[in-house]
Amino acid sequence: MALLELHCISKRFGRVSALAGVSFAVERGELLAVIGPNGAGKSTIFNAITGIYAPDAGSIEFDGARIDGRPTYQIAVAGIARTFQNVRLFTFMPAIDNVMAGEHARLRSNLFASLLHVPGERREEARARERARELLAFVGLERVRNVEAGSLDYGSQRRLEIARALASRPQLLLLDEPAAGMNPREKASLRDLLQAIRARGVTQMLVEHDMSLVMSASERIVVLDRGEKIAQGPPAQIRADRRVIEAYLGAGA
Repeated sequence: MALLELHCISKRFGRVSALAGVSFAVERGELLAVIGPNGAGKSTIFNAITGIYAPDAGSIEFDGARIDGRPTYQIAVAGIARTFQNVRLFTFMPAIDNVMAGEHARLRSNLFASLLHVPGERREEARARERARELLAFVGLERVRNVEAGSLDYGSQRRLEIARALASRPQLLLLDEPAAGMNPREKASLRDLLQAIRARGVTQMLVEHDMSLVMSASERIVVLDRGEKIAQGPPAQIRADRRVIEAYLGAGA
């Protein structure tokens, strides 16, 4: 059984059809990319999966259970995490505290225990801090763990956001334009990081405009155009698909 299944998802905003009967599945352990021109419906897909938007029609199943219509926090607890096209960090907080914030959904201490700093809460916080350090090392940021997020360079902020998302221990990680604004060296490093995340058993969905990254990192690609799915398949198949070339990649691709 696939980890995530979208069945005939539709979403309208007034007279605009953002999604029109889109269906596809994400297999466990794979890295699937979703591409398409601006306005194709890529971000709407992510927002529907994470509960920001409720689909007008269709259903979304995650790990065998329907999640469409659930609040965002329940979907996060179920095992879905995401990053955003525009980096969203607590810029005034150190990098390590940003990652620890991502663990909040998995911590068991309640507000009363946190205020009183009871022994159980202190032990849990220590474990959370150690895990945050491990994640920062995993994404190459351990040495800047105590630096305020807003002081980090752009590429490091992107990696920090990924570390924070991983802190919630997701089964599925949604990455929205993670290479935006990166230089070629940073993009190559990001590709290696995505493969390392996959090696940890985390399934990934990638929305990305950088075709070099998409073609080299993903196993399968779903192509959207004007809210409709026009193609899906492995990179070689997508690169040769005439509808894709005309809609997105360009005649010279």
